[in-house]
Amino acid sequence: MLSVVPTPIGNRQDITLRAIEVLKSADIIAAEDTRHSGLLLQHLGIKKPFLSLHGHNESFRSEDVANRIAGGSHVALITDAGMPGISDPGYRLIRTCIERGLAVSVLPGPSAVLTALVGSGFPCDRFFFGGFLPVKSGRRANELAAAAARAETSIYFESPHRILKTLAALHTACPHRTVCVARELTKTFEQYLRDTPAALIAHFEKNPPKGEITIVIPSGSGVRQEADSSEAGD
Repeated sequence: MLSVVPTPIGNRQDITLRAIEVLKSADIIAAEDTRHSGLLLQHLGIKKPFLSLHGHNESFRSEDVANRIAGGSHVALITDAGMPGISDPGYRLIRTCIERGLAVSVLPGPSAVLTALVGSGFPCDRFFFGGFLPVKSGRRANELAAAAARAETSIYFESPHRILKTLAALHTACPHRTVCVARELTKTFEQYLRDTPAALIAHFEKNPPKGEITIVIPSGSGVRQEADSSEAGD
């Protein structure tokens, strides 16, 4: 069996009881970074053999892992943080196991996408997740323009080194809209900043950001509808 096990995105206490039991029962742990994951397992008091599975080797390593599962091994798949397969390795292995008729069990757990979405305070009933924003400025600007025009809330991951350029592109796409920049989620210095792109640019010029960043962009119509509904109920 392949068990897909989400791991904490910052706070180690967010590991679930079920995840711990699965990691204890697995024969092998397939990890994105064995050194990073080794620290988590050491914290949990678990000793298991590791197998490296990351973005550079997943395409050819998946068959090897699937062969082990077909031979009776229980493999637990983890990445550095969050749910495997979501902007992280895992999709190819999961797909390979499904195509070969092997059992796949996915555990629920920590996710920066859902944490940032709910914490943003923007509509959560419909949303789009676009993964990491493109590095090239033209493609990034096009993606953010599409997000501004979208009918649902949009969520993206971004590097702290590019956040000012991203906010500048957002200022062009939707200058008056309040967006949310969530950083260091579940960690000691967790922060949600909600403001216009220009105001956020001014903030980060004075306070250069560090750590993982998730950007949440509400639809213009969604924000107005929420406001209208609130006023109608008063």
